Amino acid sequence: MKKNSIKRIVVTGPESTGKTALAHVLSQKLDGIWIPEYARYYIENLHRSYNYDDVVRIARHQIQQEAEIATITGNSVIVFDTWLIITKVWFDLVFGTCPIWVIDHIRSTKIDLFLVCDTDLPWIADPVRENGGEKRKHLFELYCSEIESFNFNFEIVSGFGDERTENAMNALRNHGLQLYSE
Repeated sequence: MKKNSIKRIVVTGPESTGKTALAHVLSQKLDGIWIPEYARYYIENLHRSYNYDDVVRIARHQIQQEAEIATITGNSVIVFDTWLIITKVWFDLVFGTCPIWVIDHIRSTKIDLFLVCDTDLPWIADPVRENGGEKRKHLFELYCSEIESFNFNFEIVSGFGDERTENAMNALRNHGLQLYSE
């Protein structure tokens, strides 16, 4: 199996921007594999404040999960609900440093397109979210900047409900990713 035979789409963005819903529906439309966000699951089940070692565990799990899925997928599409870009930003902002192996993995992975969810959806508080308001807009800019710094292609996806999904599908078409039957 050639590594490039797998198309990798990352749905990312700040908290409460519809990443999970969009990633899930895209994986269905593309007949692909959906990789849910692991960090949220991990933090929800931690029952204490997270620390640097927890974020290391999250990053290692993300890489391991990606490798396992890639070996069983063949010619397919993987849709990630977030990815290591967010983890890198999390390391940098919260701890002031990011392990070099995270940066190396980001550099060495081929991502066909990042879909960055805009902050046009209302922020909804929950026990895991900690970055509403202006912080969310700042994180949006940071994610776009990080994606650009690694020379990945990305599109900003906005809109509500089906409109957001159609805007994401149009972004895929605009980048030559005709991955579905129309």
